[in-house]
Amino acid sequence: MTENKTYFNYLMKKNQVIFFIFLVLSFEGCRSKNPVNNGTAGNQVADTGHAVISFTEYEHKFGKVNAGEKVGCIFIFTNTGTSDLVINAATTSCGCTVSKYNRKPISPGNTGTLEVVFNTSGYNGLQTKTIAVHSNAKVPVVLLRIVAEVINSDNN
Repeated sequence: MTENKTYFNYLMKKNQVIFFIFLVLSFEGCRSKNPVNNGTAGNQVADTGHAVISFTEYEHKFGKVNAGEKVGCIFIFTNTGTSDLVINAATTSCGCTVSKYNRKPISPGNTGTLEVVFNTSGYNGLQTKTIAVHSNAKVPVVLLRIVAEVINSDNN
C-alpha cells in the first residue's frame, strides 16, 4: 500500500511541475514581444494601415409616413483610418430598401454616402429595417437602421 501511495505522490508532484511550466509558458505567450503604442516616444509600433468607417448617424427615423410613399435618407460616413476604404456590399433586411453607395475607394479622411430608399407599399405600422454595410474596414460589417411608422389612409 505504501508503495502505491509513494508512486501516487510522485505522479502528483510531476503533474504539478508540468502544470506550473504550462502556466508560465501560457502567460509568457500572452506578453507582447513588440512594444505597445501608448503615445510615448520610444514605444511606437509601425502602423499596418486599416480603413475605419465612421457614420455620422447609425439610425434614421422617418417618423410617420403614408402607406405607398417612398421615403429616403442619406447616411454619411468618413474613412477615419489610415488606408483606403472599399465598400463591398450594402445588404438590406428585405426587398423594400434599396441602397446606393460609393463603389470607388475612399481615401483616409474623405467622406462617402450611402442612400437608402424605403418603399412603404404593403406595410402598415411601425417598421424597422436594417442595412448591413460590408467593407474592408477594421470592423468589416456595420449595421445601419431605418425606422418609420407607416400610416394606412384606410385606418385614419
